[in-house]
Amino acid sequence: MVAAEDNILILKDGRRLGYGDYGDPEGWPVLFFHGTPGSRLMARFAGGEAARQGVRLIAPERPGFGLSDFQPGRRLLDWPEDVAGLAAALGLDRFAVVGLSGGGPYALACAWKMPDRVAVAGIISGLGPVDFPEVRRGLGWGHRLTLLGVQRAPVLLRPALGLLATLAQRRPEQIIRLLGRTAPPTAREILRRPEVQRAQMDGIQEAFRGGVRGVVQEMGLLCRPWGFAVEEIRVPVYLWHGEADAIIPVHMGRFLAGRIPTCRAFFLPKADHLWIFEAYREVLGVVGGQGSVVRGQGSGASGQWSGASGRG
Repeated sequence: MVAAEDNILILKDGRRLGYGDYGDPEGWPVLFFHGTPGSRLMARFAGGEAARQGVRLIAPERPGFGLSDFQPGRRLLDWPEDVAGLAAALGLDRFAVVGLSGGGPYALACAWKMPDRVAVAGIISGLGPVDFPEVRRGLGWGHRLTLLGVQRAPVLLRPALGLLATLAQRRPEQIIRLLGRTAPPTAREILRRPEVQRAQMDGIQEAFRGGVRGVVQEMGLLCRPWGFAVEEIRVPVYLWHGEADAIIPVHMGRFLAGRIPTCRAFFLPKADHLWIFEAYREVLGVVGGQGSVVRGQGSGASGQWSGASGRG
């Protein structure tokens, strides 16, 4: 595996964009968009498998995360412009995008805004648009309280996120313990693995390199209208969501699957928010297989998922 984790691109407006580059440097490019909070280092765990599958896994950080500069007043739909700048710098004509959790809306934004560049989009345990009443109705009281706070008084998030940032910098192992206490049994099993613990600790720690304002800004963006209609997406979309996900409820995945006309969805029985650590090779096989279609070398991704109930 070839990995270059601390890359910086200077965008046309002078901002720095940090990104990690994993897997096969000559392989089919898959741009991986981290969760919230998160960073480029969250793609590290899949780098070895990406190399084995002939995939180049590129993980850019959104503004205010890791090595990327904060962008005042940004919108969700500004992200495709940053992605286009990165693709141009790396000489990428067409590519796949994959969004994990809070990165899901950003992958969909790229699919909507860049259909000539994005060959396929993957959504892994992705957040749904909470401005829709049917999405809000399915939220538990904890999610609703968080949503209300983000929408009405985002400044109140700063103390809690500041505590999380301090914990991430000084005692990252405590974050793993906290996650383990509230996680379902399947997630606790996954969290016991040293490579998973390291990926989680490094990814969250790096997310707060520049403080909390990037995370605060992003949470506000994700809780407001996204600025585009997912019904207008024409790029092939593959969506995976665990039915036992307590962080991003599965009804958000079902909402997206029902609205995106090109979506093939897989709902995974008993899987939780951390299932990707067990299944990334299958996900890479699907979105990475699209490279064969683009290059005219094969029949493309099969869209198979063992043990999943599918739509489409």
